[in-house]
Amino acid sequence: MSGWLEHSVQVEVDAPIDLVWGLWSDLEQMPQWMKWIDSVEILKEDPDLSKWKLASGTFEFTWLSRIVKVVNHQIIQWESIDGLPNRGAIRFYDRHSSTIVRLSIAYDIPGILGQVMDNLFLGRVVESTIQADLHRFRDYVDNLQKQAPTSV
Repeated sequence: MSGWLEHSVQVEVDAPIDLVWGLWSDLEQMPQWMKWIDSVEILKEDPDLSKWKLASGTFEFTWLSRIVKVVNHQIIQWESIDGLPNRGAIRFYDRHSSTIVRLSIAYDIPGILGQVMDNLFLGRVVESTIQADLHRFRDYVDNLQKQAPTSV
């Protein structure tokens, strides 16, 4: 397991936890804010399984992921069961008018990447990308709230 890299990033989203949880738990929407995620497909025969496709430049990876733990409004935890080895959790912290979203991921470095990239460099690229993904998510939520009709 020495090839595994782990990262944790977080962002505060200026929205109630119900909205943040609802958006994030709809996995098929993730490509809207996650730069490298090309697609997510929930399997109809088992909604705890999803097919993921990551694409970045000339690299493309796929995997099948299983949701291993869900605590409503608190955590979604997963692990891959086929394809690119990865696992992680997204945690939600209710701050009443805002929500802290903390993403922790771990992945085994694919052989080809390990051959062409330094692990430290790759780790920095991945961490900065997932931090930017969380900022895009925050902006996505902000834009949704601005478009929503306000109640009087």
